[in-house]
Amino acid sequence: MSQQEPKIYLLPNLMTAGNLFCGFAAVREIINAAILDKMGESVVHSYHTALAYILGACVFDLLDGRVARLGGHESPFGREFDSLADVVSFGLAPALLVYEIVLKDFPRAGWVFAFVYLLCGTLRLARFNCIAAVPRDPEEAKEQANEFIGFPIPAAAGLIASLTLFMLWLEAGERTIGNWKFVLPALLLFLSFMMFSHVRYPSFKGVGWRTQRSLPRFLLIIVILAFAAMFYEWMPALLFVSFLIYGFIRPQLSRHLRVEIEDEEEVPKE
Repeated sequence: MSQQEPKIYLLPNLMTAGNLFCGFAAVREIINAAILDKMGESVVHSYHTALAYILGACVFDLLDGRVARLGGHESPFGREFDSLADVVSFGLAPALLVYEIVLKDFPRAGWVFAFVYLLCGTLRLARFNCIAAVPRDPEEAKEQANEFIGFPIPAAAGLIASLTLFMLWLEAGERTIGNWKFVLPALLLFLSFMMFSHVRYPSFKGVGWRTQRSLPRFLLIIVILAFAAMFYEWMPALLFVSFLIYGFIRPQLSRHLRVEIEDEEEVPKE
């Protein structure tokens, strides 16, 4: 007896395919950088291109879930496809990037550092899918959807990519990144730990196409997006670092302030 074919919804899975393409293209550019480096040529352009693809994958990852929820088309297939794409874009590509920039100078330890990050990211995605597949009551499911336990892997990859972009900006005109590159291995290990920590981060899944905000809040978001586009060398790094720190200060904030920041619906108390 043939098994029932899974439902595949076009638009959200196209977004996920875009995520996967960006991850593949980033890996291709990192390999190209390795070839150029052996030839003694500048690798800066290849690094910039790879970083742009990783950040582009973050955008596609942000969109696929929202497109699925907008049409009510969340599915087990979409969840699995998204995780497989995330392994490439947010696991393999950042690990390979940091290896090529700095860890290759330490042949044995370098592979271990890079693989630990990839392993932790993959295990986190597998754990997330297992938890999501378990039936839960509506209140528990809503709470689970509103926040992540541990630093999400797309944010980890975005942080690595944006900080590397910032370092390239600091070393403008040089053939490669200078001594700043030694920050990256420590960051890789720290983010590996953070992905399995108990620090809670908002998922912002409550923010969608129909989210209503006041005019001042709307203008603030537009200004932040404009600054991120104008000062792409350092503004994305600031945003990702702020998100990382927010998880640590979040428990100290009042419930009302958290709701305002995270755009969640206030749950009335009985």
